[in-house]
Amino acid sequence: MLRDMRTIPSSELIINGDGTIFHLHLLPEQISDIVMLVGDPARVDMIAAYFDERECEVESREFKTVTGTYKGRRMTALSTGIGTDNIDIVVTELDALANIDFATRQVKDTFRQLTLVRLGTSGALQPDIKVGEAVFSRTSVGFDGLLNYYAGRNDVCDR
Repeated sequence: MLRDMRTIPSSELIINGDGTIFHLHLLPEQISDIVMLVGDPARVDMIAAYFDERECEVESREFKTVTGTYKGRRMTALSTGIGTDNIDIVVTELDALANIDFATRQVKDTFRQLTLVRLGTSGALQPDIKVGEAVFSRTSVGFDGLLNYYAGRNDVCDR
């Protein structure tokens, strides 16, 4: 796959004075390949309580991040706050942290794919699913229309 080698201007990629990405205030090395996304910042501590050790903890507004290890596996717990707009910010900034060289502002030669796992509350239409039960889904339904603004929408949608 050919990579886009253009230099990404500061208007499209805001890097703070300390080298962190704008909203999340994270450095590229502070995220793992496995990222668990939760809405509420308090849930980050619930997840990180199971970590064997904590490598870093960063908080900025509604975004809280803890990276550590669980049973020898490095992972990140990260809150997104409320709404699809915040999730869009988080996922966009995670992609930048993984795949853009902050020193040159160019896309890295080697693509780093993150595994994003969404953990949170949900509703159910089935009467046999009780309040408080854990549900593992393979598909999600979005009524917000956000996906319509992304290239390749038809490749991932079951319309």
